[in-house]
Amino acid sequence: MSWLRRTPAFFVRCTEVVPSPCCGEKLKIIGSKERKLIKDCGERLTLIVRRMRCSQCYKIHHELPDCIVPYKRYESSCVEQAITKTKNLEVAVPAHESTLHRWRSWFHAQSAYWLGCLTSIAIRYLEDPVERPSNASQSVHHTLGHVVGDAPGWLATIVRSVANENLWVHTRSAFLSD
Repeated sequence: MSWLRRTPAFFVRCTEVVPSPCCGEKLKIIGSKERKLIKDCGERLTLIVRRMRCSQCYKIHHELPDCIVPYKRYESSCVEQAITKTKNLEVAVPAHESTLHRWRSWFHAQSAYWLGCLTSIAIRYLEDPVERPSNASQSVHHTLGHVVGDAPGWLATIVRSVANENLWVHTRSAFLSD
């Protein structure tokens, strides 16, 4: 851990005992991993997240805080701002316009799946799923807003619910060269 002396880091530790999202068995800590995060003010942080292995299926999971969207370098509030931006307002996120466009495309591609996941989770835990309005909504965010609300932090709520039920879809693309 010599890199720890060079870079200030924050250790992520959950106070709850979290079961494996795959099979619900106990997770055993097997190490840690450095994770970069860019805040909405542009500040770059280094987080140390725990690597955990399921005692039943042996899959490895990383313990991520609510402020992180899996496979994204920016805080969930940054991604949330970019998604909810209207045409007339400027986004105060320290990211290039192409990144903001990519986030919006990613959100629109995933939103129908997330809506299905959230409905399934509600049914699984014997909650009443939220009825969708009969009139067509104006945006995908509006439709998800009926389920998770539209207060700041709505994206973190979706991420936490979907990821903790092991329903998160890995959407990164890998480009291979010859």
